Amino acid sequence: MMAAGLLLFFGLLCLAGAQDPYNDLPVGYRRGVDLALEKLSSHTTVHHHFRFLRTLDKSGFGVKYLYQHFLLKPTRCAKGTTDSNPQRCPFRNDRPLMDCAVCYKTASDQIEPTPKPYVHCIQKPRVTEEMMNTRTEHCKKMTYNSGAPTLLAVGSG
Repeated sequence: MMAAGLLLFFGLLCLAGAQDPYNDLPVGYRRGVDLALEKLSSHTTVHHHFRFLRTLDKSGFGVKYLYQHFLLKPTRCAKGTTDSNPQRCPFRNDRPLMDCAVCYKTASDQIEPTPKPYVHCIQKPRVTEEMMNTRTEHCKKMTYNSGAPTLLAVGSG
């Protein structure tokens, strides 16, 4: 009886201490996950609600350009659910993960409309090396084609 009580206590303690990895992301990167989730939700062919699982790669291109490669995992909640609490929307293990890459420009942790944010999500088993390279190249071009003046464009007075 005492062992069962201790087991229950430690189980609840683990649940209380378990953090959602989404909440551990810096705000600027959370915006990118939100953008990918919004795009996925708007597709009629996507039938599941997803939650952020983990970051695979991220970097800032310069001060305001962010790139993030991450996984989303389907949940048991209906598509369109706004509550992503892990206890109320548990992950399901019978559907493939969604592999996403996003890049965008931020100012004060808000996504800027120009250049247009890039979002590419596809089921993980369908990701190819070519897709990965295309994603990276697109994001690299975005940082160089921002229209911002370069040091060479600044004349000496």
